[in-house]
Amino acid sequence: MEAKQASTQVESKNITLQTGHLAKLADGAVVIACGETTILVTAVASPTLREGIDFFPLTVDIEERVYAAGRIPGSVLRREGRPSEKATLTARLTDRPLRPTFPDWFRHEVQVIATVMQVDELNPHDVHCITGASAALMIGGVPFAGPISGVRMAHIHGRWVPFPTWEEMENATVELVVAGRSSDDGNIDILMIECGGFEHTWGLIQDGATLPTEELIAEGLEAAQPIIKQLGDLQRELVAQVDVPERTWLEAVDYTPDVLDNVKNVAGSRLEDALAVAAKADREAALDDIAADVAAKLGDEYMEEHGKEVKAALRSAQKSIVRKRILDSGQRIDGRTPTQIRPLSAQVGLLSRAHGTGLFNRGETQVLSVATLAMPRMEQFIGVDELFDKTKRYIHHYMFPPYSVGETGRVGAPRRRDIGHGALAEKAVLVSLPSADEFPYAIRVVSEVLSSNGSTSMASTCGSTLALMDAGVPLRDMVGGIAMGLVVGDGKYVTLTDILGAEDGYGDMDFKVAGTENFVTALQLDTKTLGISVDVLRGAMQQAKQARLEILAAMREAIDKPRAEMSPHAPRILMVNIPVEKIGELIGPKGKTINDIIARTETQIDVEDDGRVLVSASVGDNADKAVKMINDLVNPQPLEIGQEFDGKVVKITEFGAFVNVMPGKDGLVHISKLGGGKRIAKVTDVLNEGDHIRVKLTEVRPDGKLNLTPIEDAVEAGATAE
Repeated sequence: MEAKQASTQVESKNITLQTGHLAKLADGAVVIACGETTILVTAVASPTLREGIDFFPLTVDIEERVYAAGRIPGSVLRREGRPSEKATLTARLTDRPLRPTFPDWFRHEVQVIATVMQVDELNPHDVHCITGASAALMIGGVPFAGPISGVRMAHIHGRWVPFPTWEEMENATVELVVAGRSSDDGNIDILMIECGGFEHTWGLIQDGATLPTEELIAEGLEAAQPIIKQLGDLQRELVAQVDVPERTWLEAVDYTPDVLDNVKNVAGSRLEDALAVAAKADREAALDDIAADVAAKLGDEYMEEHGKEVKAALRSAQKSIVRKRILDSGQRIDGRTPTQIRPLSAQVGLLSRAHGTGLFNRGETQVLSVATLAMPRMEQFIGVDELFDKTKRYIHHYMFPPYSVGETGRVGAPRRRDIGHGALAEKAVLVSLPSADEFPYAIRVVSEVLSSNGSTSMASTCGSTLALMDAGVPLRDMVGGIAMGLVVGDGKYVTLTDILGAEDGYGDMDFKVAGTENFVTALQLDTKTLGISVDVLRGAMQQAKQARLEILAAMREAIDKPRAEMSPHAPRILMVNIPVEKIGELIGPKGKTINDIIARTETQIDVEDDGRVLVSASVGDNADKAVKMINDLVNPQPLEIGQEFDGKVVKITEFGAFVNVMPGKDGLVHISKLGGGKRIAKVTDVLNEGDHIRVKLTEVRPDGKLNLTPIEDAVEAGATAE
């Protein structure tokens, strides 16, 4: 096939789609470029249907190639390894809006692979994978309700800027990644939203930038819609140039109407009663009993032939009951109203040796978050960003063990879901963190999901805030989060606050909103329908805000501000700025000077290229001593007669001992001063190299040399060797 191309201009950004030149054996292959950032996206659908499959097997993989940045991998094998967390998050970002746009009957295996072939250090690649995947699926003739397009919007200097560069985002208070479906009649339905701020957001707000409130986010969604339409038209322009194959697909049938009728007749009203049981374990036990009774009454022969259909029909009947009850009367599974939150509680300080801990409970959902502080050298590199020296100083890891849902299962490496939930909670708290200059620590929080029945990512957000405040991290404000749901049917819709796990499964939307009392810090939306209007989302955000305020009030009962004192088990980190030209002097020949300070003060010292020096110690006084020694060396104060020093003997001679009193400064203690008023035969009778002795400056000679006197006799002072 001859190469085909279509381009469009979105403000200053040129976006190009090309097909027919690369990967010709894939069902669909599209090269999408923005600036010089280039991604090859392929889509392949299996021609056969896997027997007995009861789900849609869509897989999205993001392949980050180091050659995209003109580098060779740094690993021992000099080749790419497993996907980075950034690649995993991009795969989820692409998968989430695609999945609901396939028909329910379609169960053929589909694989989308996006290979990042070139990055220009200006234009992020992640959002373009969505548009490229949609175009590849359309060209491949897959039954897909496209086009789906993705756009990143950033609020910069009072306006929403589409497809901002990395440099432009340095002036943004908030970013939105929006994926939507562009229908033939021009309507736009929102399928996926990712929203979050930055470490610099708070500073911009203090300088007068607009708060990222719910209303501002809604304005951003509206601003994204014309661009989603423009990119949808771009895909249609490309597809119109291609002979899209007509393919035959097998339809998967989960159950026949007869099976559903038989299940309803046997189960009767017991399903409605079971679905009104508030406790998750009791409700599931009641549903299991009904399923066993249905199987027994239908008989072994019937179950052998229709067993999978019966299981699917039972779930369909349960879903129908829950949805109808919510739409007709607003009554939920556990009896709550649509806006009601489950019981809340919070606690801090659970682990005595941890730097900070926070336990958050919402109904049967329980998360324990643990904060750990360390030197900045422990910051994390992620994905291709590592090639551009970009790091994360705040790291959040989310753990979801099988016992949290009362099951057995696999433990070990994090799954995509774990990485995604952890990233959302991390993004939610990021805006509230103090700057690195204010608090020069690398920070890690681990959220252990101890019990799960709905929205563990938002519970992790609340738990993380509690743990950080317990650790003495001076957060700018408290951050809480809530998960919302939506049920749509018969021309009506009901928005649900604080959804249960079952309501998530039976509903049409999973909408998580985190923030402070005044503005949104993170937001994530996924739909199970062909999209939701901005007006519906605007109302859901306002409903979420009321819930968030209630949650923040419950958190303040546990801790209302960051602790003034850090845990005694946390390291003490101090920062001192030195002139860049003095860095070599601090380090010394072959590191001699800085290593001497480290050894004498029992600290860790990191020197940054910009002159920042970070000193860490398990004992706070040691960090103070190291900072003083650094200042004495690179920012020396005039020496004063009578000034006292804790010195170290560095050389023994016949006439005395040379004592180092500060980096690069030695002074002489004459042998006549060492006997405590008595004559000694040799210096080594009382001192040896490596001994420590407290001395006083008694003379600064014209040539700059120092004369010292012991404050007390070296032997009586208990001079000790290292």
